[in-house]
Amino acid sequence: MSTLTAKLLVLVGKDFACVKISGRANFSFSPDFKVLLAGLAQKGYGHFIIDLSECVLMDSTFLGVLAGFGLKMNQADASNQRGIELFNPNARVTELLENLGALHLFKIITGALQLPGDVETHTPESTHPTHEQITRTSLEAHQTLMTVNPDNVARFKDVTQFLAEDLKTLEKGI
Repeated sequence: MSTLTAKLLVLVGKDFACVKISGRANFSFSPDFKVLLAGLAQKGYGHFIIDLSECVLMDSTFLGVLAGFGLKMNQADASNQRGIELFNPNARVTELLENLGALHLFKIITGALQLPGDVETHTPESTHPTHEQITRTSLEAHQTLMTVNPDNVARFKDVTQFLAEDLKTLEKGI
């Protein structure tokens, strides 16, 4: 499949995980990001910082994966004590999240990132997602965006229909 257009760096501490995204976060990068977040949550991390200071752009699939994780985390922690913080998103990314009705799922923080000294650094390897995995992730991401904001149904109705048909074809092995 296509090469990743973004890079991930993961910093984990006692009570939190920080995921730094550098470059362009798009559909081909989304399955790896989704697997990474799910794995960190499964390991018990409940406070997430998504460092977007070097993320230049996100497409709708990546935004949908991020929004889906935001929904899941907010449901798991109704008090919203921990949740997800977006660190230094640029104006374009913030505007996209707002226009798609997903900004409320996150806390926006700006400034210098203060991390404790006892942090472990990891650079996750790509899982090299298949066309089917990318299509499934993209379909789920767009469905999430339509759930988060009913105004997105008109935006993504045709996209989700195409992706659903493509996924059926791929699953049949045609």
